[in-house]
Amino acid sequence: MKNNKLVAMPESATFAGRPTQFGTECWFDDACILDMDYFIKTVSEIKAKGVQPELIGSIITHYSSRWLPDLSVSGNDEVGKKGPTNFEESTESVTASWMKKRFFVETLVGILPPEKDSVPCNFLLRLLRTACMVGVEPSCRAELEKRVSWRLEQASLKELMIPSFSHTCGTLLDVELVVRLVNRFLNLDETFRSGAAVFKVAKLVDCYLAEAAVDSNLALSDFIALAGALPAHARSIDDGLYRAIDTYLKAHPGVTKQERKSLCRLMDSRKLSTEASLHAAQNERLPVRAVIQVLFAEQAKLNKQIDWSGSFSGTRSSPNIGFDPPARCPSKRDMNARQLEIKKLKEDVLRLQSQCMNMQVQIDRLMEKKKGFFSWKKIGMPSFRGNNKFGEVEAAECDIVGFGKQTPVDIKTRLVKGKTPPKSKWRKSMS
Repeated sequence: MKNNKLVAMPESATFAGRPTQFGTECWFDDACILDMDYFIKTVSEIKAKGVQPELIGSIITHYSSRWLPDLSVSGNDEVGKKGPTNFEESTESVTASWMKKRFFVETLVGILPPEKDSVPCNFLLRLLRTACMVGVEPSCRAELEKRVSWRLEQASLKELMIPSFSHTCGTLLDVELVVRLVNRFLNLDETFRSGAAVFKVAKLVDCYLAEAAVDSNLALSDFIALAGALPAHARSIDDGLYRAIDTYLKAHPGVTKQERKSLCRLMDSRKLSTEASLHAAQNERLPVRAVIQVLFAEQAKLNKQIDWSGSFSGTRSSPNIGFDPPARCPSKRDMNARQLEIKKLKEDVLRLQSQCMNMQVQIDRLMEKKKGFFSWKKIGMPSFRGNNKFGEVEAAECDIVGFGKQTPVDIKTRLVKGKTPPKSKWRKSMS
């Protein structure tokens, strides 16, 4: 409009509190504003009339992109170039331009509708990016972070990758900000977030970690804080997390063995797909313990799959109680491919087991050498218990003379010397 004032929304644009597409588009194309105070007053009047919050949010989104092109979808579109106040083309100083941006962002946050679904999440993320850049008040930034966390599952990876504008932070991306957003999202009430939303946020976080892990200045504590913020049930599959961990290990070759173990504890080897398991089994950057866990997990999957396939054959005697079949029946081609892959995994497991056996044999040999050549186990005194010659002689001698047991020395002496007591003495002793 030439009078630079916001035109009131025509009656034809609303029907039972809902704007029609024709009326809304015409109103957006014809209206234009220069005075921020007049814009706030007009939005307040629209709120008082009971207009839907989604329409108010679309009005704020439309005019904010005219005032500040950074808030548009492309960040530099034609709408921003035609806007009445383009900060990029302004002849003012950089400080004055930033002060206006700060005032603009803080004003927009103050007039946002309180409803959850009134403003898109990506617009809020662009607004948060600008707020971090110009350094708004902490309360304004906290309000934006709270609103973003309400709809974090609708965020895109591009908008979530907010640079770090702090001079004290050495990373390219503001990882601490994303950690706060995820924690706020998880602390929401169950009515605000669903299970599907948690899965979407987990997938988004894994993609963000894979991008942030390329930065060589990213600390291990920040990576673990963001990856471990989500609960274990949030990820149905850990392929994205494994990709992020592998990327971090590539970009940080100086990571110690203990730090590698702490990274691998974040993922569950049982949740890796067959392709990810094959890659992990041949990954030299992973600890040996993690590789063995992946191999055993794949072997367990194979055994379960074999049991499932055998359960449909005629040789099954009784059904397996509590057995959950897979979601879909794999094709013959998939089965052959998996059998070949699992065969390779079995060969690796057997090779590791043979190495362990060889090591155990060497350890036993070393232990035997330590004991010495004259141990009691090897040489030892002959035992007189059992079926030996001395025992037989002793038993026979006792049966003849009628006395109790005698020592082997006495028996040997009598056998050598041939001396036996006289019969008369034996008779007298028996009488």
